[in-house]
Amino acid sequence: MGAELALPADYAELLGDLKAHIHSAQTRAALAVNRELVVLYWRLGQAILYRQGQAGWGAKVIDRLSEDLRREFPEMKGFSARNLKYMRAFAAAWPDAAFVQQVAAQLPWFHNVVLLDKLSDPQQREWYARAAIQHGWSRNVLVHQIGTRLHLRQGQAVTNFDRALPAPQSELARQLLKDPYTFDFLSLGAEAHERDLERGLLGHLRDFMLELGVGFAFVGSQYHLEVGGEDFYLDLLFYHLRLRCYVVIELKIGEFKPEYVGKMNFYLAAADDLLRHPDDAPSIGLLLCRTHNRVVAEYALRGVDRPLGVSTYELAGSLPPELRGQLPSIEELERVLEGLGSGNYGE
Repeated sequence: MGAELALPADYAELLGDLKAHIHSAQTRAALAVNRELVVLYWRLGQAILYRQGQAGWGAKVIDRLSEDLRREFPEMKGFSARNLKYMRAFAAAWPDAAFVQQVAAQLPWFHNVVLLDKLSDPQQREWYARAAIQHGWSRNVLVHQIGTRLHLRQGQAVTNFDRALPAPQSELARQLLKDPYTFDFLSLGAEAHERDLERGLLGHLRDFMLELGVGFAFVGSQYHLEVGGEDFYLDLLFYHLRLRCYVVIELKIGEFKPEYVGKMNFYLAAADDLLRHPDDAPSIGLLLCRTHNRVVAEYALRGVDRPLGVSTYELAGSLPPELRGQLPSIEELERVLEGLGSGNYGE
């Protein structure tokens, strides 16, 4: 064999740049293909709706239409009678062409099918469509978030963010927290302690982070801080990539008590002094309790200057059976748009 080629010093950097450009182009192409496909399906659905309304087309006509389209376009998938009926339902659900272009077409077709199957309320359907785009949910994650009624939990924690944080960070932080959190992957006995809850969450860290939401980076558990020569330990420490701040989570196995706020306020002061970078936003605290009295929690947060929230959580035993064990993998969460470019758009 000949001598190995001597590569330029900046070859690796060049290769990395080219790979990034290619991946970016592939993503843009896949997104464009998806948008065109979804808009096509909407137009077909509109045509079917119109004919059904004007000429009284029945289901058998759709079956015949499916056969003819498959015969004319054998290389294309998605013209089954079942999918044509989804196209009709899709067009009926979203009569506004501008919304389809700007929102629905940003989602893969089967995300739109999930929205049709799982939701009947137009406002809820739009809420989940926009949230799926914003957070890059996979189809399984979308199903899970609908099943746990995220639209009723998002932004419902008791907080003091409107007083402790500047706008618009206060609203972003408020939407970050939920109430309740659903730990349907976790079951604890009546005699469990905080450390049991912590170990359970760490043992299911992938699922726990999925429930926390996009943007959380795990820093550590029982994170050590030294203050005045004494040792203190934070139950769970995260960093939120969008808010650019640390998030301290304290776990309580029982009901919320006002004295918990003082301890969390101390932890946040220590985290800001010892961990916070000058470019970071103020650290945020979250007290996760089994139950809480919202009025008591609101009173406890009055006069507290550091941003702090109080939420509850539900374990597997307290959830309906159909909602247990439904969490997808974190790999699915990270897949922003699944299946694009594969051509598998339905049979």
